[in-house]
Amino acid sequence: MMRVCLVVVALFLQCSSLLVAAQTYPARPVRVVVGFAPGGGTDILARALSQQLSESLGQSFTVDNRTGAGGMIAAELGARATPDGYTLLVGSLAAFAINPNLMSKIAYDPIKSFAPVGMFATLSYAVDVHPSLPVRSIKELIALARSKPGQLNFGSAGLGSSTQLAIEQFSLAANIKMTHVPYKGNTPAMTALMSGEVALVFDPVLSSVPLAKSGRVRVLAVTTAKRSALLPDVPTVDEAGLKGYSAGNWFGIFAPAGTPAAIVERLNGAINAAMTSQQMKDRLLTQGADPLSGTPQQLADLVRSELDKYGKIIKSAGIKVE
Repeated sequence: MMRVCLVVVALFLQCSSLLVAAQTYPARPVRVVVGFAPGGGTDILARALSQQLSESLGQSFTVDNRTGAGGMIAAELGARATPDGYTLLVGSLAAFAINPNLMSKIAYDPIKSFAPVGMFATLSYAVDVHPSLPVRSIKELIALARSKPGQLNFGSAGLGSSTQLAIEQFSLAANIKMTHVPYKGNTPAMTALMSGEVALVFDPVLSSVPLAKSGRVRVLAVTTAKRSALLPDVPTVDEAGLKGYSAGNWFGIFAPAGTPAAIVERLNGAINAAMTSQQMKDRLLTQGADPLSGTPQQLADLVRSELDKYGKIIKSAGIKVE
């Protein structure tokens, strides 16, 4: 009986300690781990959100760039951190849905290793074609590809990249066959498109806009479910005729598994509030991104859905990373 009482008391004290910690959170600076280099799109979005959280929660949220392996180095660090809310991870499509389906060995579990906190942005791709390609719509592109199976080349940021998989998803949905030409990043892929080396590239909207305005590429559509604010007159792929198609990158905040629920909820509320500020909306727009919000459970559901979706795409396309 005495032992049971001691256990109950210990549990009560532990819960009380966690409650106090959550109520006073954050009591010191918070580290926000980003898996990509300073100055890049993910880094800029992370710094914009970190600034908003610093202002609303009264403590410094500082970005820590840990680059390499498509975000997996940062994800491993985030997964192994102490689950107290003082190390957070900016997670995205590559580390949470693509790489776990591509790699035979990975040092974290995208579901079990993390406590999802909240979504904060989504990024659309533009469907870019070379101006000489005799197509001006998604329907015409599909018709041309069907008339020339395997003869149209498309470029991407590399084997297994999100841009390759967005086009593989497009090809599967449209029942067409095109030939993949991987490059070391989207910039060289776009250079190849402008030179006519490839016919098609899915490129982030932000970098596509000036190229489209100068006539160096032609934009047929955008890949997300709603139109981009940077290209309001350009239809989505779904609107343009390939019903149900939607692809693009997304960004969310994750804490290590075991982080107290009260801290997760406090962070989630602060993230959702940040997404309603005009300052944050304007900063996202400058990167071609749209604000995203939701509950921790919705982020968890998104990860599970994307894991399943990209697992099927990778298998259907026969993509293997050596």
